[in-house]
Amino acid sequence: MSPLPGEQSVRTTPEGLRWEPSERWVRGRKGEVTVVDSRRPVLVWEPDLPVPQYAFPRADVREDLLRPAKNPPVGRHTGSRIFYDLEVDGELLESAAWTFLADDLAGHIAFEWFRRSGRGLDHWYEEEEEIFIHPRDPHKRVDAIPSSRHVQVRVDGTLVADTRRPVLLFETGLPTRYYIPREDVRLDLLVPTDHHTGCPYKGTAEYWSWHGEADVPPDVVWSYPEPLPAVGVVKGLLAFYNEAVDITVDGEAQERPETPFSLMLRQSSRRGRGPA
Repeated sequence: MSPLPGEQSVRTTPEGLRWEPSERWVRGRKGEVTVVDSRRPVLVWEPDLPVPQYAFPRADVREDLLRPAKNPPVGRHTGSRIFYDLEVDGELLESAAWTFLADDLAGHIAFEWFRRSGRGLDHWYEEEEEIFIHPRDPHKRVDAIPSSRHVQVRVDGTLVADTRRPVLLFETGLPTRYYIPREDVRLDLLVPTDHHTGCPYKGTAEYWSWHGEADVPPDVVWSYPEPLPAVGVVKGLLAFYNEAVDITVDGEAQERPETPFSLMLRQSSRRGRGPA
């Protein structure tokens, strides 16, 4: 399935899936049981999902742990064909694996990732590094760069953050995020929440909500207390959703961007859960 030299690595199927082979050694486990062990995985992008997932040759999968799904879902994955339940140590995980209809991906099986969907395999490794939520996109770059720009953040007209020592995080496909030292943030205007999210590029984030009465989505501020080494410079700094607050950089007001998070932020309420 690997493309010939000179060919574009990313292919597109009639179903709208994009895929390319990967040279990473990937293993997936449920508890202590290794379900997938592959040195020839394939990255697959579904048209309605912004992140990739892995699919694996059947020979690299413990098919003896798979059963035809008793209650296969409808419309969960683009171009899906057959769903499987996964049984490990007496525990049955419904529709944890599936195959794609595309001829290009015939003979491959994909799996749910527990920390992304709440079901499926709970530990994943690329080489000897554990990865979380979803595979990292080889066409995506994340750079965290210290800066001396003057960044101000206002919520409902109130100045909440004012710094000349931010860290700017540039992530492909997303607006620049401004990470601000806590000393430069009005923490008295924020309330810590129990919300946490995971990112395969940055780590696990903790969140704060706006303390005032303004119509501001919950969990609008986040921080990485123990970021992954590649973005270690953002450790403990606070970032605000550009989509929901007003940010000024070097005296120039920034437009609120439209991103994959925008709709979730608009729909979330003071009583609801913020975006993942």
